Amino acid sequence: MGRVEKKIALVTGAGMGLGRASSEMLAREGAKLICTDISMPDLEETVKRIGEAGGTARALQHDVSKAEDWDRVAASVRETEGRLDILVNNAGIAPIGNIESCDLAQFRSSMNVNGEGVFLGCKHAVALMKEHRIGSIINMSSIDGIIGESELLAYCAAKGAVRTMTKAVAVHCGEQGYGIRCNSIHPGYIWTPQTENYLSGLGKLEDTRAKTLARHPIGRLGVPEDIANMVLYLASDESTFVTGAEMVVDGGYLMV
Repeated sequence: MGRVEKKIALVTGAGMGLGRASSEMLAREGAKLICTDISMPDLEETVKRIGEAGGTARALQHDVSKAEDWDRVAASVRETEGRLDILVNNAGIAPIGNIESCDLAQFRSSMNVNGEGVFLGCKHAVALMKEHRIGSIINMSSIDGIIGESELLAYCAAKGAVRTMTKAVAVHCGEQGYGIRCNSIHPGYIWTPQTENYLSGLGKLEDTRAKTLARHPIGRLGVPEDIANMVLYLASDESTFVTGAEMVVDGGYLMV
């Protein structure tokens, strides 16, 4: 038996990076996946990989910043699977810009996707999960939801909101006796296309990667599976006493 055998899991931003790795990990451990992303070609590749590995997954196109998309996805889950056990609010963007260069459109875009998208996901997940009095909501924040990065102003603002919103959801679900846990994961520098794009925007990639690597006491940058392992733990029954927690997975970056 897998660690999340027969559980129903919804992962947003599942087309690549942390979302793809988390989807594949949950499927490998027995969950039935609903994978969503704004990019259908990337999403279809994720679902194909899961199927080839013997897992079960289906794809839904989904812009997490749109309430009507969340309504459609939640209705599909209710009609097709009948319940939801796990939500991984993973979809996100990271516009580059400091307090002087970031414009209002960039700031709002980050808050819409990274902040409102998580809010909408939590709202729909609670509605689906409370009927069965069990569930795990996993919100992808960042180390930048704890510290500040000058060139990621809008991202820091949104991820900081995710950090404390997670705790508010956890408290509410506990007070209501819903049996729903809500936790946040705070990845450090995980080597994904998003991280590569960010470091490339700061200068020559070889130099910015080396400088970033030097800040990691563990001696390497993270890989998506490092985060997927934490997702699996929070999704499984091994973490039934964990709620409102912020799980930092950063190779020691915040210690330096």
